Amino acid sequence: MQGKEIFKQMTPYKPGKQIEDVKKEYGLDKIVKLASNENPFGYSNKVKETISNFIRNIEIYPDGNSTELRNALSEKLGVAGDQLVFGCGSDEVVDIICRTYLEAGLNTVMATPTFPQYQHNALIQGAEIREVSLVNGYHDLNGMLDEIDKDTKIVWLCTPNNPTGCLINKADFEKFMQTCPSDVLVVIDEAYFEYIETSNLPNTIQALNNYQNLIVLRTFSKAYGLAGLRIGYGVANKEIISLLNITRGPFNTTTVAQGSALVALNDQEFLHGTVSKTIENKNLFLQFCDRLGLDYYDSETNFVFVKLPVSGDEMFEYLLSKGYIVRSGEALGHPNGVRITIGKKEDMEKIQRLIEEYLTARKEENTN
Repeated sequence: MQGKEIFKQMTPYKPGKQIEDVKKEYGLDKIVKLASNENPFGYSNKVKETISNFIRNIEIYPDGNSTELRNALSEKLGVAGDQLVFGCGSDEVVDIICRTYLEAGLNTVMATPTFPQYQHNALIQGAEIREVSLVNGYHDLNGMLDEIDKDTKIVWLCTPNNPTGCLINKADFEKFMQTCPSDVLVVIDEAYFEYIETSNLPNTIQALNNYQNLIVLRTFSKAYGLAGLRIGYGVANKEIISLLNITRGPFNTTTVAQGSALVALNDQEFLHGTVSKTIENKNLFLQFCDRLGLDYYDSETNFVFVKLPVSGDEMFEYLLSKGYIVRSGEALGHPNGVRITIGKKEDMEKIQRLIEEYLTARKEENTN
């Protein structure tokens, strides 16, 4: 039985190689996954200590309103409770937004390359995709504004952007919002918000007071280390949230996810510690790249996209054979590079040695 006509041009999301599969394929005992921008330091010990409390009554449906988490987040962010919508990861909120606002005859504007689920979910709803190439890893905001017309419904801004890690600064954000038509929804995806170091970032939550066409997405999957529980959220004015709740499933986040996210939110000591270690290890990795003369994008995240003198697939396969899973740039629109999640110090030291050894060997081959 056939599905929608557009499905003939689409394929399902293909997750990266799983650790156990790589172990079997290469006969390795240890695999280090640095491909999906997960937190190598795990998650809060307080979550570990309390998570069993949240499975005591799993025969009961979860709180469809995420009341306790909603109250805590609204207080932390300084917004009203009815300005929040929760999803099974922020990527479900992306899907909810597409199902709420997009249909055939409308278009949506996004960067390329960027988080692929914007395009994927928009296509399913029949919308036209208008992509604007990044400039040195950054959004071409003027180019995106040029693509907006009377049929544009959503503009997606992933900041910091995945896969480059580059941030939209405060002045550029304000200029964009002031110029963008007020009937076009601007989605700011801040999945990596907690890792941002620069002070020159827009206060997007505060900006909600000035722009009624803005929604901000964040997640507990990255810095909070709860990727396996799947929970994220969106913040917007209550009219937007009310529409999204019509589309949202009634029990789309689990009791375990809600409870664990609340505990994680209240353990800011763990959050700050893990972010600090990640930034320290990232800076050491950038020093390594500088020493080897490797270019990279200015990343405000827990990953770095490194440009290489060999193909991304080639480096990916070599590192995989040594027990390190990274993301080849071939699948991200940058064939000569890899995206590497910043891991623990000892793992980063090992992968640096492997990269240097391989590039040195390839250089010698080309010389001979």
